This record gives sequence, C-alpha cells and structure tokens, in this order.
Amino acid sequence: MSLYAIGDLHLHFQSQLKAPGQLNGRVWKNHEAVFRENCLYMLTEEDTLVLAGDHSWGKKLSECEKDLEYISALPGRKILLRGNHDMFWDVKKTEALNESYRGRLRFLQNSYEPYGDYALVGTKGYTFEGPFYLDARGHVTGWDEEEAARAEQLIKREAERLCASFEAARKDGYTRFIMFLHYPPTNILERSSAFTDIAREYGAEHVIYGHCHGRERFFDSLQGRHHGCEYHLVSGDYLKWKPLKIL
Repeated sequence: MSLYAIGDLHLHFQSQLKAPGQLNGRVWKNHEAVFRENCLYMLTEEDTLVLAGDHSWGKKLSECEKDLEYISALPGRKILLRGNHDMFWDVKKTEALNESYRGRLRFLQNSYEPYGDYALVGTKGYTFEGPFYLDARGHVTGWDEEEAARAEQLIKREAERLCASFEAARKDGYTRFIMFLHYPPTNILERSSAFTDIAREYGAEHVIYGHCHGRERFFDSLQGRHHGCEYHLVSGDYLKWKPLKIL
C-alpha cells in the first residue's frame, strides 16, 4: 500500500485548450496517454494517489465530467486537491462533489483523509507571484504592493483552512501528518511562510505541492529537507508524468 502524488494534469477532454505552453510543449504531447500508462504500470488498486490540483480546464462541472472519469479510472484510491484552475469546484459544494463521486474520488477540503498512521491534510494555498520589478541585472528591486496585500488576505484564509484540517485530524488522534498544497509554500523571495510555519508547528513529515510549470519555474520554491520536513514539487511536467512515491 503506497502513497503517490502528482499535480497539474490540466485535462481538456470537454474544453478548449488555449494555454500556449501546453499546446506547444514537447512534454505535454499526448500527456494523458503517457500518464495513464505510467499509472497502470506503477500503481495497484491498494495504492493511494493524491492529485495536487489543476485537474481540468473546464469551467463548469459539465465540462469536466470526462476529465474526472479519466481520473476515476486510474488504479487505486484517488484524493483530489483544489487548484487555481479548478473553476468547477466551489468550496461550498465540496460535500456534493464527494457524494456524487462516492467510492470513486475524494475531494479534500477543510478535512483530512487517513492513510495508515498518517493524516493527509491539504488546501489550495496561495503565494504572492508578483509582479516583481527588476533592475538591469535581473535583481528584484520592488513589487506590486497592492497585489501583495491582496495575496496576504488569501494566504491567511488558506492557512486557516489548513489549520482546521490539522486540528480535525489531531482531534481524532493522529500525530503524523503529510501536508498537500496546490500553490508552492513559498515564492521566489521567501525561505519561510505561513505554510512552512504550519508544517513545522504540526510536525508534517512531507509537504507536497504543484503549480510550478516549465524549467524556469521548477525551482521557485523549497525542495528537499528543510527544518526536518521533506518538500516535493509534483507538477506533472516536472515529473514527466510519473507519479512520485512519497511512502
């Protein structure tokens, strides 16, 4: 019984694909077929696969049904996190989604999922991604302070949701945690954030996140061991569509 993770499938079986990188990038060519074959080879029905957001380009659930059926048909237990492009997923309707896909998919929001001795906790997260202002040498000299203030409000909301998930798991007796985000836990200027602080406070053993696409974005945030916790980027194009085994 293994735990795997990947993010950012950006499926579009029922929606129009407009993203230039996905249209033209070599790593994205037939990525749905490549990912499916990798899952069939690597995963068993006893395994758990966490998908760290940005599942579909569809804006409404009716435009995502084939994308979600594709995910549902993959081996094992599937747990989905909400990404910034998952417009079909209204937080207030999470329970309705879980009811509709009961036994096939689990949508993780303001709660946790058990995995052996661990509680899997997660939220979409957020981080300030600019605009940053650069000098002639490419050094950051400033940033959009109004947008940064807006980001702080979103970070606060997501941090509260994450803490609520940790507390629910702790109340049920869990002491070991694996933490999932869609957004990276820090931006290019940070070495710590509200999310790294939460990971340290609750003793998370792993932090898994997606969102960062393309070689120029792969190292925007933490990777490797920091303060006793392992940080992993699991964007699909970074992993070349092979789910990362966490445990």
